[in-house]
Amino acid sequence: MKLSKRILSMQSSPIRKLMIYAVEAKAQGKKVYHLNIGQPDIVTPKPFMEAVRKFDEDIIKYTASKGEDFLIEAIVNYFKVYNVDLKEKDIIITNGGSEAIMFSIMAICNPAEEVLVFEPFYTNYNGFTQATGVECIPVTTYANQGFHLPKKEEIVKKITKKTRGILISNPGNPTGVVYSKEEMDLLAEIALEYDLFIIADEVYREFIYDGLEFTSFGTIKKIENRLILIDSVSKKYSACGARIGCVASKNNELIANILKLCQSRLCVPLLEQIGSAALYRMDISFLADTKIEYNRRRDLTFACVSEIPNVICRKPTGAFYMIAKLPIKNAEDFVKWLLSDFSVNNETVMFAPAEGFYGTPGLGKDEIRIAYVLNEDDLKKALNILKLGLEQYLKLVK
Repeated sequence: MKLSKRILSMQSSPIRKLMIYAVEAKAQGKKVYHLNIGQPDIVTPKPFMEAVRKFDEDIIKYTASKGEDFLIEAIVNYFKVYNVDLKEKDIIITNGGSEAIMFSIMAICNPAEEVLVFEPFYTNYNGFTQATGVECIPVTTYANQGFHLPKKEEIVKKITKKTRGILISNPGNPTGVVYSKEEMDLLAEIALEYDLFIIADEVYREFIYDGLEFTSFGTIKKIENRLILIDSVSKKYSACGARIGCVASKNNELIANILKLCQSRLCVPLLEQIGSAALYRMDISFLADTKIEYNRRRDLTFACVSEIPNVICRKPTGAFYMIAKLPIKNAEDFVKWLLSDFSVNNETVMFAPAEGFYGTPGLGKDEIRIAYVLNEDDLKKALNILKLGLEQYLKLVK
C-alpha cells in the first residue's frame, strides 16, 4: 500500500519536529527552556475560565457551523478599536487561526495554483498549502533591510497566471517586522492590478514596539472585497490551547463558500467559544499591559543575543520573535546538540531552526528563530546557555 503524494510531500514542522530531543533531555532530568514555540507564559486572563464555569447546561450540544452569535458580536466590537468596520455576517469562527488560513486558501485556490508569501514566513503556511495542493511562492526579504518588503518589481515578477493571492503576517512571524502603511498600500495596489486576494494574518497586532502604530489591512477600503482577515485568541490572550480563531471578509460570496467548509467539519467547541467571548469583551488595557511585558522581553533578548560574538540579528519591532544568524553551518544540528549533549547546571534550551521558515532552498540554514515568550529570569538563563553552548559547539566543529 502507498500513502498519498500530498502527505509525503509535506514538511514536518521545524518548530515541533525536534521535540523528541527535548523529550529525551527531560527524561534525563534536564530542564529545557522552550524558545522554539510561540507559547506565551503569560497567565490566561481569568474571565475565560470564569465564563466557562458559569456554563450550566445538561448537554454540550453542537454549535452553529459559523460560530455562536455571542462570540461573533464580541469580535465585531473588538475590531472597532482598530477602526475595522465589520458586521456579524462578515465573520466565521474557526478552530484557531490555522483553520481560518487553511479554509481561506482552499476558498481562493484550485490545486496547483499559487499564493505569494514573504520569506522567512510562518512555517505552517507551507503545511496549509501543501495539504491543499497549493504552492507557496516565496518572495525573499532580508535582515539588512529589516525584513521589509522589496520593491514592487521584485514582487510582481513572482506573479504568474496561477497566482491567486498574497498571504502575509503583519506583524511578522518569524521576523517581528511591522509593515508600514506605504508597504500595505503597495500590496493593495498589486492585488488590484493583478486581481489577487490578500490573506492578512494579523494575530500579533497587539505587539508593536518603539512607538509604532498598527494599521490593519481592514482599513484599506479599496481592497475590502478581496481582503481576508485572520484573527485568534492564542497569542494576545495567551490562550493557545483554546483553538479559537476567525476569518473575516466583506466578500459575501467568499464567506458563504467558506461556510461550506465549516459545515463539513461541523462546528467549533462551545465552551471555548464561551471563554473566548469573555476575553474579547475585556478592557483593552489588559492588552496594553501585555505589550509592555513583551517589550521588556524583546529588549532583553536583543541585548543578550547582540553580545554573543559573530551572531547577527536585527531588533524586531513587533510580535515576539527574532531571527538570529549564527556562525555555524547547520542550525538544526546545533539545536539537536544543545538538547542531547549540552547543559548548564543541568539546564538547556530549544530553538526553532530557521531553514523551515524559508521556501527558497538553502536559505536560513545557519539561522534560528527565538521566541521570547518566557519571563525575564528564564530568558537570561536560556540565552546564557545559547552563548556558552555556541562557544563549546564551535570548538567541536572546527
